[in-house]
Amino acid sequence: MVDEAPSPSARAKSKSIGESPFTFPKFLGRFAFPSEFRDLAEKSTLQAKENYDKLKNATEDVTGGFKEAYETATKGTRDYGVRLIEAGRTNLNAAFDYATELLSAKSPSEAIELSTAQLRKQLETLSEQSKELATLAQKIATDTAEPIREGVNKAFRQAA
Repeated sequence: MVDEAPSPSARAKSKSIGESPFTFPKFLGRFAFPSEFRDLAEKSTLQAKENYDKLKNATEDVTGGFKEAYETATKGTRDYGVRLIEAGRTNLNAAFDYATELLSAKSPSEAIELSTAQLRKQLETLSEQSKELATLAQKIATDTAEPIREGVNKAFRQAA
């Protein structure tokens, strides 16, 4: 007596999540194939399963790298924004301090002297802030790219 083949819905229910789709079909066992053909089919199925597993693992590694890169970029962007706001607050406070000092100047020469000192001080501050922000941006870019690079390298090592 020949066993009944399970229906497609029964096969779908029996497969668990993450199970490889590469298994030797049971219905082929009912037919008489030469052993060489059966061996070739089994080897091909096994090779396809191994390739599928490698591709699945590589995809998970790369996806994990992108996820980590996204999280790093999000945190870095937030840190950059906070630092930018701090720099703006520092510059605004310096401008108010300068305006207060300028209003208390007793002569035009004192006002020019205050303006010159303020300009020099503000240029130094802006230079430092620009360097700090550029360094932070470079660090964010490097830290963001690293997980992607690691994930891709790991995927290539596994595929090799």
